[in-house]
Amino acid sequence: MVIIEVSLLSGFVMSSRSRILLENRTIVKKIEVKANVVYIYLEKLNDESQTFILQLEQVIQVKNLKPASIKIYDYYQPGGLQISCYSCVGS
Repeated sequence: MVIIEVSLLSGFVMSSRSRILLENRTIVKKIEVKANVVYIYLEKLNDESQTFILQLEQVIQVKNLKPASIKIYDYYQPGGLQISCYSCVGS
């Protein structure tokens, strides 16, 4: 099982439409949202490229918004952790 762990930008929440779109993908086993982090559980990954789009809604205006992290790792072997960051690209 592979986990994509997306820390949300300060003042943002994941849109309900985004959750529905993710849950309808056959590769997605489960989605959890806990304390400003979205956990996307995938059954498995293969050599095919996968794209996941999370639509976020701003609920609180925050100045000097800092980038947030995205972590991807195997649930059973978390040592192969991959980390990336993202920022707000528009309003």
